[in-house]
Amino acid sequence: MSEKLKVGILGGTGMVGQRFLSLLENHPWFEVTTIAASPRSAGQTYEAAVNGRWKMDTPIPEAVKQIVVKNVNEIESTASEVDFVFSAVDMSKEEIKNIEDAYAKTETPVVSNNSAHRWTPDVPMVVPEINPQHMDLIPYQRKRLGTSRGFVAVKPNCSIQSYAPVLTAWMEFEPYEAVVSTYQAISGAGKTFQDWPQMEGNIIPFISGEEEKSEKEPLRIWGALKDGVIEPAKEPVITSQCIRVPVLNGHTASVFVKFKKKSIEKEQLIEKLAAYSGLPQQLALPSAPKQFIRYLEEDSRPQIAMDVDYENGMGISVGRIRKDTVYDWKFVGLSHNTVRGAAGGAILCAELLKAQGYITKK
Repeated sequence: MSEKLKVGILGGTGMVGQRFLSLLENHPWFEVTTIAASPRSAGQTYEAAVNGRWKMDTPIPEAVKQIVVKNVNEIESTASEVDFVFSAVDMSKEEIKNIEDAYAKTETPVVSNNSAHRWTPDVPMVVPEINPQHMDLIPYQRKRLGTSRGFVAVKPNCSIQSYAPVLTAWMEFEPYEAVVSTYQAISGAGKTFQDWPQMEGNIIPFISGEEEKSEKEPLRIWGALKDGVIEPAKEPVITSQCIRVPVLNGHTASVFVKFKKKSIEKEQLIEKLAAYSGLPQQLALPSAPKQFIRYLEEDSRPQIAMDVDYENGMGISVGRIRKDTVYDWKFVGLSHNTVRGAAGGAILCAELLKAQGYITKK
C-alpha cells in the first residue's frame, strides 16, 4: 500500500483509546494522525494529556507523543483531518450515539468500541470471523444518514468473545441452550490495580448491564440480514452471570451447552474449533490471528498468565471440554478483553471494512 489511511482516535486518552494507539503503532494500513478527547485534555500534547495516566505496559508510541489533542466536540475540525475514526469516548449512551452519528454525517466512517449503537437496526455489530456479511447494512444506514461515505460500525461486548466464537464453530451440532458465567478483568472497567486497589483479593458479583449484553448480543451476531434488518437468532438461548475478578487483562468464561444433536464426540468438538476460520483469515488481514481458536489439552488451561496473549491477544483459547451430567457438554474459554474484546477487535473490523471497500481515502 503506497499511502496509509489517516486515522483519528475519539476518546484517545482513556484505557481503550490507549490500547488503540499501542496496537496501531507501525500498522501497515493505518496511521494515527489525530487524537481527540474531552475539553480538559484539548490543546495539550498527547504525552502531557496522559501524564501519570498511561495504563499500557508498553511506552507511549513515539509517533503520537507530540500530537496536540483536539476537542472531540469540534467535529468538523477533527473529521477534516482524517479518513476515518475509531470511537472510544466516555459519555452517556445518548451522547455517544449523537456524536458518532455527527462524525458519520461529515462523511467520516466511525468504527466504534462503544455499546451505544449496538442495537441501532442499521448499524452492523460484527465479529469479523463470524458475521462479516452484516456490513451489508451500511448502504441502508447511509440512506438514513444522508451520506455517501460516512457510517457507524461497532464491535460487540468484550466478554462474549470468550464463548460466542466457540458456539459458532459448533453450530452444525445445533446448540440450543447455554449457561455462561464470565469472570471479567478489571481493565474491562477501564481500571488498573493502582486505580482500583479495592479489587485486590476481591470479587464483585455484579457488572452493570453486562448480563443482558452477554445473553442478547450473540443472538444478533448470529442473526440473518433481511431487507436491511438483522433478525436475531432464536437459539441458542443463553443465561449468564458476570463477575468481576482480581485480574488485570483477560475474560474467562465457564460454559454449559445443550445440543439437539446427541451423538457428538469430544474429538469432533475439538476438530471444529481447530478448523474454524473466517474471512479475516482468507484475506490475511493484518490483525487477524492465523489460528482463531485453539484447544488446550491440559486440565489446568487456559490460564490468563499463560494464554491471554495468544495470537497477540486476538485468538481464543479453549480448554476442559467434557461431558456434563445435566447439560451435554461444558468448556472454559479465554479471550483478551482489551485486545480482541475491544480495540483489537475494532481494528480488525476496520481492516475488513477497508478490504470490502467501505473505508477509503477521502
